Amino acid sequence: MEVENNATLPPPEGPVSQPLAFRDEEGELNLEFLAAAADAIEASDTERLRELVEDFHESELGDLLEALEPDHRPRLIELLGSAFDFTALTEVDEAVREEILEELETATVAEGVRELDSDDAVTILESLPAEEKAEVLEQLPAMERVALQRSLEYPEDSAGRRMQTEFIAVPPFWTVGQTIDFMRETPDLPETFYEIFVIDPAGHLLGAVALDRLLRSKRPITIQEIMDDEPDRVEATEHQEEVARLFERFNLVSAAVVDEANRLVGVILVDDIVDVLEEEADADIKQLGGVKPDEELSDTVFYIQRSRFPWLFANMCTAFLAAGVIRIFESSLQHMVALAILMPIVASMGGNAGTQTMTVAVRALATRELGRSNAWRIITREAAVGLLNGIVFAVIMGGLAALWFQSPEIGLVIGLALITVLIFAALGGIFVPLGLNRLGVDPAVSSGPFVTTITDIVGFFSFLGIATLWFKL
Repeated sequence: MEVENNATLPPPEGPVSQPLAFRDEEGELNLEFLAAAADAIEASDTERLRELVEDFHESELGDLLEALEPDHRPRLIELLGSAFDFTALTEVDEAVREEILEELETATVAEGVRELDSDDAVTILESLPAEEKAEVLEQLPAMERVALQRSLEYPEDSAGRRMQTEFIAVPPFWTVGQTIDFMRETPDLPETFYEIFVIDPAGHLLGAVALDRLLRSKRPITIQEIMDDEPDRVEATEHQEEVARLFERFNLVSAAVVDEANRLVGVILVDDIVDVLEEEADADIKQLGGVKPDEELSDTVFYIQRSRFPWLFANMCTAFLAAGVIRIFESSLQHMVALAILMPIVASMGGNAGTQTMTVAVRALATRELGRSNAWRIITREAAVGLLNGIVFAVIMGGLAALWFQSPEIGLVIGLALITVLIFAALGGIFVPLGLNRLGVDPAVSSGPFVTTITDIVGFFSFLGIATLWFKL
């Protein structure tokens, strides 16, 4: 009997099925997983769908939503029911989020928003049409509704839109022990917090106590004794980019958000700032390329075409200026075919050099690293870089052109032209953003066409002009 009881049971027949991985070894979405999720949605197999996504982080759930077909997205949310974390909707493109919300019942959206932190709830609510937004707010508890309505009244891209209205605030006369007991006994504390705020009866911000300092202090000590009476704070109407800069400069993890009367209305955390930095960097990169900041991969063909047309039209108009310069030297080009062959090289080198300097300048202006105090130093540095690069490439390209066309003179001409255009490209790449910024125009949006025009005109004029004079064409 003892031998029988200790005997190893035979393995089950057939191979043991392994759970499907959401991503493959290279980090790409697993097509087999996507197919399995789509099959479960089409079959309304709630149990299978929950098995597939039960351990998903909200960001992974957002990635899954974006990868699914549009008609499968709302079905996934409906099938998961209360198991679906609406925070995932803050992780998808705005266009995708709006499409999903259009298909969901108002009651479903209200139920999902009720479980979110206020900053995530605001992100979803601001994607809704006004009427549906009002309907969702009507179905929320009074205190939550008032807090969300107040956040939605602040300007878009302000600290008030980014803040969480859930925070811990205590009076200054409380002791450390009272505060700790209060946090232990209160069931609905914020999910994440780093400091305790100190307020007066009217809600004015008096100070803050970091959690580490609170936990290191003796229980009988009052909060007023250990609080920082100059806590990090931002105004609710302050632009999110300025708030992000404050966090970056002082290495903050949280900051109080106050209204115009210095009343505490919320708190902004570093995870929100990470999103802001990503959004602002994304917007700057897109604008440098002539793309609207709100363009997403999920947008329609016609929307993208309309948004990109003005920039391309502006480039076409400025290209006529460069064409006009070439027209001046038409007879020179007819007499010397080599000029027509080499001319694009000069323009291309100038355009790339100008774009390099412009990118650095625009980014430095955005981060406030470039200003009146160091502008001339940076201008001188960029001019020196342009000169050195010009000399190096003049030697390289001049030598190649001389060998190619068996003419040292053509090599000298293109070398002089490259030195000229690379210096002007460097200067244009920094003067244009600085000038636009001084005029109050966003340099990220408008610098490109101006810099391209300058480098093309200078490149063509210098190369063809020098060649015309040298060869007496």
